[in-house]
Amino acid sequence: MFNRFGGISIPRVDSTSLLVFWLIVVNLAFNVLSNASFRVSALSATWRGLLIWQIVGNLAGLVTVITLTWLLKYMPLSIAFPLTTGLTVLGVQMVAASWIFHEPISERQWLGTLAVVIGIWLIRR
Repeated sequence: MFNRFGGISIPRVDSTSLLVFWLIVVNLAFNVLSNASFRVSALSATWRGLLIWQIVGNLAGLVTVITLTWLLKYMPLSIAFPLTTGLTVLGVQMVAASWIFHEPISERQWLGTLAVVIGIWLIRR
């Protein structure tokens, strides 16, 4: 589409769509942080390490609850919950388990991940 000055016009994104996008991104990031923190806590050799990482994980979890609650102002629970939960499965498996902790992920698990992606796609339609 061209504007009256002959240039290509960029479609406008309303502020609500942008807010929803960032709420989903922040929710995902803090869900990954929360789960990774619990993994580090479980691997800690001391009580101090265990408690510190439990606190980090729980604070990150609090942020996920707040972002989900805020997200529910803009979309129904039937979409927001599966979307954020499905993205969390993907994020934790790919980012935390695979990249950070170098845990082996089997073909069957990757197939399950693909099923989650398909599920998210079906829910949003």
